[in-house]
Amino acid sequence: MRSREAIAALIPHQGLMCLWEEVLEWDPERIVARSEGHRDPAHPLREGGRLHALHLCEYGAQLMAVHGGLLARAHGGRARPGVLVALRGVELRAARIDDLPGALEGRARQLAAGEGSWQYEFEVLHAGELLASGRAAVMAREQETVDDHARADAAATPSGAEGDER
Repeated sequence: MRSREAIAALIPHQGLMCLWEEVLEWDPERIVARSEGHRDPAHPLREGGRLHALHLCEYGAQLMAVHGGLLARAHGGRARPGVLVALRGVELRAARIDDLPGALEGRARQLAAGEGSWQYEFEVLHAGELLASGRAAVMAREQETVDDHARADAAATPSGAEGDER
């Protein structure tokens, strides 16, 4: 998989928020990807002109999403959207990453998978040096339906109130 667009077709993150640009290899248990977007002045996670290493946790979480998308596609489906619910054992070995020349490489390995939850360990490296590592857990989002939205709208409207008829 050689483009951000191909990766974005698998995950909810779009545009520059799709952080990985190339999948180098993957199998049912792991994934390796590359990105050079950390130097882009328009990076959506930059703050004060800098991209802090803490955001490497998002890079790790997106590796999980890409891997899940690839697994689902291999089985003829689409991955369910998920929510990051936990980070554990995170180690950062840099303060910022926007000033690093060359590509970042991300590696993730699935530790556990259930009907609606997944756990992975991840690493992000630069020039062969470890920048960040940790474990992450994701839970699938509830599938919302039109009926769910109608019930939520009805619950938000005061009893006996009519819509605004301007």
